Amino acid sequence: ENCGAIAEQLAEAELFGHEKGAFTGASMARPGLVELAAGGTLFLDEVSEMEPGLQKKMLRVLQEKTVRRVGGTVPAVIDFRLVSATNRNLESMMKEKTFREDLYYRLNVATIQLPSLRERREDIPLLMAHFAEMYSRKGRKEDPSFSPESIDALSAYDWPGNIRELGNEIWRLVETVDGEVKPENLSAKILSNRHCLTGKKHGLLEEMERE
Repeated sequence: ENCGAIAEQLAEAELFGHEKGAFTGASMARPGLVELAAGGTLFLDEVSEMEPGLQKKMLRVLQEKTVRRVGGTVPAVIDFRLVSATNRNLESMMKEKTFREDLYYRLNVATIQLPSLRERREDIPLLMAHFAEMYSRKGRKEDPSFSPESIDALSAYDWPGNIRELGNEIWRLVETVDGEVKPENLSAKILSNRHCLTGKKHGLLEEMERE
């Protein structure tokens, strides 16, 4: 679950569940993500976007291994593993008092620092193939192929938006290109990256610069 994508007023019910009549529109009881993860793993992406009040409640769940639904009175014992991710510096957020220190140390049992795409360019073709297959399947389209020049261009681009930016670019290509993806099909920001082109600059880039 992406913490930044949950509406603030619904976040507690989404994570911890709610009982029937707990709030307007709660026509039936519903388990939250923590309950649904019992015996397994809950992955919270962008955990840095969690509201302070929700941080406190999540800390209690992790400490006590119990969860109480919104509008409920009886806590349920839950055994689950929590994995979280963020692209922000949580230590800086602690100093700014925007992320709870006690929750940080509860979460920070083991940390994996994932390098940015520009530090692992050899992964880009594999991720391209993954996204192309995924978005083609969703759109019921044939997987696109990529010319060697387009693969070189995509692999050399720095991807400041990392995997999300790469995924969006491949999604756009799946929706707009039939057959082989060539350099001229790529976004202008990728074409304008001089380092992505080997040898003589691509003719389309030269044309763009003349304009």
